[in-house]
Amino acid sequence: MVTHHKELAAGKWLQMTLAEQMGNIGSEVHRSINWLLKKDERFKSAFERALELFDLTLEDNRWKGRYKEICRSRELFCTMMLEPESFKNLEKDLNQLDMYFTQFAIKSRMNR
Repeated sequence: MVTHHKELAAGKWLQMTLAEQMGNIGSEVHRSINWLLKKDERFKSAFERALELFDLTLEDNRWKGRYKEICRSRELFCTMMLEPESFKNLEKDLNQLDMYFTQFAIKSRMNR
């Protein structure tokens, strides 16, 4: 159920390239990381928005061949956000996750 990104769910999301979609997910991932590290209550909302965008991407039939990669990214994101104590080098690992998504944002901007 889409609660945060109604305009994107209404069709705009399906007009974006995979790089644009993943870059947008990355924005919410970045916010989630930021609020998690600050132990800020805004974490929950950013986390929910990121999951919503992951789900919209997974519903996009154009990326069936990338389904496993997207699912793994979502799973890693969830694990890092919900079980941060299980990571020895949490900040380093969060930075690497953030950089993974940043690459998509850079690619989408280069293609404009």
